[in-house]
Amino acid sequence: MLMFQRSASVACRLFVEARRCNFLTVFPLISLSFLLLNHSMFCSACDGLCDKICDSKTIDSVDAAQSLMGCTVIKGNLHINIRRGNNIASELESFMGLIQTVTGYVRIRHSHTLGSLSFLKSLRYINGEELMEGMYAFSAIDNQRLQYLWDWTQHNLTIRAGRLSFRFNPKLCMSEIHNMWEKTDITEKFEEGDFRNNGDRASCESHILKFKSNSTMSNRIKLTWERYRPPDYRDLISFIVYYKEAPHQNITEFDGQDGCGSNSWNMVDVDLPQDKEIDPGVLLSPLKPWTQYAIFVKAITLVVEDKHIPGAKSDVVYIRTSPSEPSMPMDTRAYSNSSSKLVVKWSPPLNPNGNLTFYLIRWQQQAEDRELYQHNYCSKGQHSNSSSFSSLVYFSSLYKGPCCPCPKTKEDLKAEIDDASYRKVFENFLHNSIFTPRGKGGGKQKQRGNVFHSVALLAALPPPSLTCSLCPREFPFMEDRSKTEFIEIPNLQPFTVYRIDIHACNQEVRRCSAGAFVFSRTKPADKADDMPGRVNQERDEKVEGSVLLRWPEPVNPNGLILMYEIKFRQGTETEKHECVSRQHYRVHKGARLTNLGSGNYSARVRATSLAGNGSWTEPVSFYVTPPKRDNDNTFYLVIIIPIIVIILIASLITALFFINKKRNSDRLGNGVLYASVNPEYFSAAEMYVPDEWEVAREKITMHKELGQGSFGMVYEGLAKGVVKDDPETRVAIKTVNESASMRERIEFLNEASVMKEFNCHHVVRLLGVVSQGQPTLVIMELMTRGDLKSHLRSLRKENSSSQVLPPLKKMIQMAGEIADGMAYLNANKFVHRDLAARNCMVAEDFTVKIGDFGMTRDIYETDYYRKGGKGLLPVRWMSPESLKDGVFTTNSDVWSFGVVLWEISTLSEQPYQGMSNEQVLRFVMEGGLLDKPDNCPDMFELMRMCWQYNPKMRPSFLEIINSLKEELEPPFSEMSFFFSEENKPPDTEELDMEVENMENVPLDPRLEYGGSERTTTLGSSSVYFLFSICYFKNILKEGHHQYSLTDRYCK
Repeated sequence: MLMFQRSASVACRLFVEARRCNFLTVFPLISLSFLLLNHSMFCSACDGLCDKICDSKTIDSVDAAQSLMGCTVIKGNLHINIRRGNNIASELESFMGLIQTVTGYVRIRHSHTLGSLSFLKSLRYINGEELMEGMYAFSAIDNQRLQYLWDWTQHNLTIRAGRLSFRFNPKLCMSEIHNMWEKTDITEKFEEGDFRNNGDRASCESHILKFKSNSTMSNRIKLTWERYRPPDYRDLISFIVYYKEAPHQNITEFDGQDGCGSNSWNMVDVDLPQDKEIDPGVLLSPLKPWTQYAIFVKAITLVVEDKHIPGAKSDVVYIRTSPSEPSMPMDTRAYSNSSSKLVVKWSPPLNPNGNLTFYLIRWQQQAEDRELYQHNYCSKGQHSNSSSFSSLVYFSSLYKGPCCPCPKTKEDLKAEIDDASYRKVFENFLHNSIFTPRGKGGGKQKQRGNVFHSVALLAALPPPSLTCSLCPREFPFMEDRSKTEFIEIPNLQPFTVYRIDIHACNQEVRRCSAGAFVFSRTKPADKADDMPGRVNQERDEKVEGSVLLRWPEPVNPNGLILMYEIKFRQGTETEKHECVSRQHYRVHKGARLTNLGSGNYSARVRATSLAGNGSWTEPVSFYVTPPKRDNDNTFYLVIIIPIIVIILIASLITALFFINKKRNSDRLGNGVLYASVNPEYFSAAEMYVPDEWEVAREKITMHKELGQGSFGMVYEGLAKGVVKDDPETRVAIKTVNESASMRERIEFLNEASVMKEFNCHHVVRLLGVVSQGQPTLVIMELMTRGDLKSHLRSLRKENSSSQVLPPLKKMIQMAGEIADGMAYLNANKFVHRDLAARNCMVAEDFTVKIGDFGMTRDIYETDYYRKGGKGLLPVRWMSPESLKDGVFTTNSDVWSFGVVLWEISTLSEQPYQGMSNEQVLRFVMEGGLLDKPDNCPDMFELMRMCWQYNPKMRPSFLEIINSLKEELEPPFSEMSFFFSEENKPPDTEELDMEVENMENVPLDPRLEYGGSERTTTLGSSSVYFLFSICYFKNILKEGHHQYSLTDRYCK
């Protein structure tokens, strides 16, 4: 008895009002249910499943059977009349498999899809409280494919009253009916009319075939059975072997079959052997290793009307295939819990293919890349002041600023060579650390065959050569065995990378799986980088002011020792720092301090490894003797000569400075010196730094390719936790090509960083960045309908006969959404410079948004033109001032917006069709405009406003939205930047425009915009501009549109 506590009582409480059993416990996962006791607040466990009583039901379909799900008692009669359906046996079993008792009778009639009654697997009692025709408790009439009732060796059924009735079941043998009569304990005798016309189309007198031999392998079974000779051998056509996987030995011939031909058995036709004395047989393949199969064979004989042909079939036998090598272990992972241990965990293989006896674990120490020794880490004055010495510090410190414009000296050139060499070494180091090359040697089969003898083979390997200090060292494999999915590997070197291979092994077949491997590095040891002895000093009498310091190397450092640092001082002066590369150390087993003045000194040393800095040694003291003087004249010469040399050099530099300044002033009229940065270098400030936008790589799942972007492939995928209150979001994932340089990867991330500042409904949002590891990913808002250019072309009649041209209202909606996104960018001081339909994206709800600035550059490369050896330019979308002078402003974006309106009106036709890019260039600069579109001429006046030759005469994006806002759909006011708090309300004050004082800004391109030819009267271009605005307003009003395009222009 249980109170209302924990999950069971809570489940019972849900059924207090119903006064019935708890069926929330799912069968067969939990076989214990609970029952409410005597209108009390207590629950008691039922004996097995609690009863669920259902009323009489007629089952004529699977949907009707679903209403009996969970029922154990049918109070009344059960009628089954299923005339159609396919593969319904398993569904009927799931819905009616719990029925145990029918209080009335069971009638099965005209159910041509049923091959057996095994779906009523729990039926135990037919009480017969109500009988069909007053006589029958069970009736089966006109079931054309019913062959089998129940497996009476495993099924018990009791009929407490009434008789059986079987009529017109052509495939049901009388032996099945008599078996049911005997097993159900019926006391009444059957009459002659109870069983009529049954089994007349079945081979009921079946001979039982006996299997004579079988042999198994890992993927096949070979069977033979006895020869079968019917009375007339010509009646025997062939044999059919049925087989399927059987985890348990409870399979019957009719499991998974129905009358419509659905069958879960695999079938193999076997022809009769040509020699009648040879036993028939079959080879079943391909099969799964170490899997139990249920198999039986049936003879196929002729069925002749009015002639019973005896058939033959075997009993169902169970045979298991032989074991084989397992598949690889899954989910291999390793981590370090100390400087000398690694913990390795894994999951069992997906296909063990037998009984796993043990796991073979092999590990090998990986040699550090000794090319790192070749670089002089002191060449750039690098120092590691933190305990976590990172290779990134070295990488970023190589690029500290722009190059000097002065001529390069030999030292500068040597430093550049060193930098280039180190850059190659470091990139190789990163590549080798991230990407693991495939091992050389034989195939998988050879590896698996030799894995049991790996220790002997490894012991026979020759020792590594000690003659080459920079040659990669080969370490032997060590191995151990484990019977669990866990092992701790001890006695390892500190801060060292190890490769760990895990093999699943089956001793029975003496074979192991292919290895699942993982790399892991041990933790650094605390004092591994400390010097084992003291620092010694040797004074060279021949060289004045110099001391040679010697010290021993760390015995077992954390990886490689990269450099040494020396701090020394004279007396109480400030300490000086000296960096000693490892190459320099190997020459002297120490370092030489030179140019020391006379006096007492103290010095200390520490080592720097891949893991960080070691501890400083105890200070060593030494004395430097004063230099010897030959005579006083020498002393004066030493002082005076350098002063004279310095004065001469200063005079020469001053003269060169004025000469160079005069030359530059003659060459550059405005006296401006233009400096350029070497594109092969970039500063540390350009390096991408992870921030709050960083997303863990394991939260990203890629699904399918969307297209090729400017940096690499773009995929559709799922991201977890990138959107608030949304556990999983469909996103677009931009990648960078594997062959991209480091600069391209940084530019890729910096381009994404630009979008971090954008938060507008009509600008595609950045959702996150994955900068740690490779490949680099940028997570963007998914625009499922692609770019606007492709979307517009899909609306053309030739692409889809069912499509109709979008109405003017829809085109205006697109224009308003694009203008709102551009207004937001303009408010944030951002000039797009490449506004076109291809760079606008369409969301699932057809909202148009400004795209992610560069994604489509490679996709529509033909839309760009290279002018004068410069980069690619979208000349068909560029304003005249941009084509002439390379000037890009928000006014030039308004010109491009007008071309986008033309694209929307023409369903993305190419602007300036029939012209080459060079012709377009001249045409636009000479004042040419696009023709009026045929599909939507009402928008042409707005396009003309955007195409004013003078950029100052073009409307702003806020003015464009203000003129269209009355026609835009209501959600626009809720989601747009125009109506947001960020945007100040548009200025609605009347503009006092005095016609007499207005400037005349020419439309004629022969008069450059911003020129000096202006008058104080209202020129023709201004009049034309104001007329265009009012004309466009009137057109829209005539079309029942309520627009107001800055009413101040129409005064």
